Amino acid sequence: MPIATYTLNDGTTLPQVGFGTWPLKGAEAVRATVGAIEAGYRLLDSAVNYENEADVAQAMRVCGLDRESLVFTTKIPGRFHAHALAVECVEDSLRRTGLDHLDLVLIHWPNPRVGLFGEAWRALVDVRERGLVRSIGVSNFTPAHLDAIVADTGVVPAVNQIELHPAFPQDAALADHARRGIVTQAWSPLGKGALLEAPPVADAARAHGVTGGQAVLRWELQRGVLPLPKSSDPERQRLNLDVFGFTLTDDEMSSIATLARPDGRLFGGDPDRHQEM
Repeated sequence: MPIATYTLNDGTTLPQVGFGTWPLKGAEAVRATVGAIEAGYRLLDSAVNYENEADVAQAMRVCGLDRESLVFTTKIPGRFHAHALAVECVEDSLRRTGLDHLDLVLIHWPNPRVGLFGEAWRALVDVRERGLVRSIGVSNFTPAHLDAIVADTGVVPAVNQIELHPAFPQDAALADHARRGIVTQAWSPLGKGALLEAPPVADAARAHGVTGGQAVLRWELQRGVLPLPKSSDPERQRLNLDVFGFTLTDDEMSSIATLARPDGRLFGGDPDRHQEM
């Protein structure tokens, strides 16, 4: 069955769960992505720096589904933030993938010390107007970064993809995105499995007859988040998508939220300091 969708602020839609592809490459990436599509995933998350855009596109070609039923995402890395380079990066992604358009393109990190993310955003607005890209967004942007690009262009990103999981729930970012009409995508939504056996998650999973991973993904969905779990295992791919047949109670939602930590990031990925080239 088709999974539910979120409507973006540009009128397009995204499935409420997507398939993350980092760090899959080569034949493994093609095999895993085809398996994910067969399991029911329609949103495929890639990036220039993952070095697997062509592999994900190959899976799209051989999976047996028509192009319009699949949503391909990629991301512009920091070394291409200058306007002309960002435009060229999108054009190169089209050449690498052989696709006639890109469904969603994000700025991977703001790299504020370089200070060119505003140019990259103007470039995305331009390539969208040219029809190369359907939707544009950002990744790892803070409210201050969002303020800067919206003030400069008047264009609000459709998506902000951020680190989000029970140890790092991003309450303030979610509220800010909701105010602006931005859909929040979660990278590493399972927190690399660190809390899947924690009592609040295990108790909720047991109560609903699901896995800890399913309970966490359901917790994110009920917060309005679009998670992007990654697995090359066919059974885990299926389970990660099978999260629409149960609902966590308010108490279960609150209990899982107690797992939040001030130092809950998986690595030192503070968007005000992290430099991704």
